[in-house]
Amino acid sequence: MPEADSNTEQKEFYLDIPAKNQAFFLKGSGALDWGIQNRLSRIFNPRSGKTVMLAIDHGYFQGPTTGLERVDVSIVPLVPYADALMLTRGILRSSIPSASRNAVVLRASGGPSILKELSNEQIAMDMEDAVRLNACAVAVQVFVGGEFETQSIHNLTRLVDMGNRYGVAVLGVTAVGKSMTRDAKYLRLAVRICAELGAHFVKTYYCPEGFGTVTASCPVPLVMAGGKKLPELDALKMAASAVQEGASGVDMGRNIFQSDAPVAMIQAVGKVVHEGMRPEHAFDLYQTLKNEMKVEAPVGR
Repeated sequence: MPEADSNTEQKEFYLDIPAKNQAFFLKGSGALDWGIQNRLSRIFNPRSGKTVMLAIDHGYFQGPTTGLERVDVSIVPLVPYADALMLTRGILRSSIPSASRNAVVLRASGGPSILKELSNEQIAMDMEDAVRLNACAVAVQVFVGGEFETQSIHNLTRLVDMGNRYGVAVLGVTAVGKSMTRDAKYLRLAVRICAELGAHFVKTYYCPEGFGTVTASCPVPLVMAGGKKLPELDALKMAASAVQEGASGVDMGRNIFQSDAPVAMIQAVGKVVHEGMRPEHAFDLYQTLKNEMKVEAPVGR
């Protein structure tokens, strides 16, 4: 048996300091359980309240996307600069070093390829496997206005129930089909539906007009999707505008891994998102890092 503590009179209970109840830093997340809050704080940097997610899950419906042909070669060097990785469990297990410290957001929906109707998705993994892989969140595509809209929303609600049960956050990803307009009116509808039905955070596209109304009408953190490949300066300007208008970060894929210098680009994006660096200055940083990498490259490359 341990010895009894006999130093009763010397104990310090700090009677002059009231107990603290620190509020959680993320929008709309104060009522979540400790486990989900902890996992969200690994996705979103508590100092800036923002995240730079690296999206490399494109292959789940379109195969070896340009820049993702060899994840072990092209993507692993980017991993140290991302707050979170958005990817499939297959790529995580096969290609990402298990010593990586990044938060993991697992793609949890799928089914059709680019050859079929994309909105016909089902839940594609079990929540227990997400816990087994130490995931912070799972992501599900929601096709508001799509042919299988109700099915995709049901996928979301089922995952939210499971996420709440296991303490894993759920990311609702608003999918925009070819026939859908990426304007503020549509995006407000899509992100609000995801949040209303329990998504702990939402990912959607940027729109030049009214994006502030999209973030304002979304009661949970909203992350901007990178979308199609843009020139580097334009991508940095889009990221800066999104954050200034209320986004809690970005989830970029092609605008990073299809860049001429992906390692330099992800660092520039990080400066814009976490430090509020002006996009022009971040582009200068990108060019400097890009040129330094050329100098360091072995002869013959």
